[in-house]
Amino acid sequence: MLTSKQKELLLFINQRIKETGVSPSFDEMKEALDLASKSGIHRLITALEERGFIRRLANRARALEVLKLPDSAIPTGASRQRRDFRPALVTSQGIETPRAPMIPLVGRIAAGSPLSAIQQDNGQVASPGGLPEGDDYFALEVQGDSMIQVGILNGDTVILKRTSTAQTGDIVVALIDGEEATLKRLRRKGASVALEAANPAFETRIFGPDRVEVQGRLVALIRRYD
Repeated sequence: MLTSKQKELLLFINQRIKETGVSPSFDEMKEALDLASKSGIHRLITALEERGFIRRLANRARALEVLKLPDSAIPTGASRQRRDFRPALVTSQGIETPRAPMIPLVGRIAAGSPLSAIQQDNGQVASPGGLPEGDDYFALEVQGDSMIQVGILNGDTVILKRTSTAQTGDIVVALIDGEEATLKRLRRKGASVALEAANPAFETRIFGPDRVEVQGRLVALIRRYD
């Protein structure tokens, strides 16, 4: 038998993995269960692991695998209060989950040397974290490692909100001279625009404001563990 908190956490982890392909962070789990500290999450995960409901994947950060679910998959408490938590549905055929909104995957983006352009029409990805469906968001697959120090790795999929404006410090897709597209942190320096890498192996590039067009601002990231 699981306690209500153990069951609640198990369902939350299962749902987040189904939506994004990535386990939730300890901070996200703490918020979902309305706990005061992450130590409570550690105890719940240990209990779920000991009972055979989950296992931790070795040498992978934030990597949990759900092995089984309880007979009753009805969430309680804080999970019902979270707007972005969509509980599993129990039917006679088993557990089903609502279809996540889909976001167009429009190609690949360089986190390194800029690509000549953003490719188009590469299918769709499921929206992570309850982002709304529609034309306001698009997804790109990351190529390169210039943003590794902010946790953006080669092969990740980034979700961006379409916008032509951004604040200093935002991570954006920028189009340079109407030809090169790259994923970098934007910083304004007087009348100039700097596109800053998060890897000391890559230099910061500085342009006049008329040479850089913001195409989108980073709002989420999807990482898969195959």
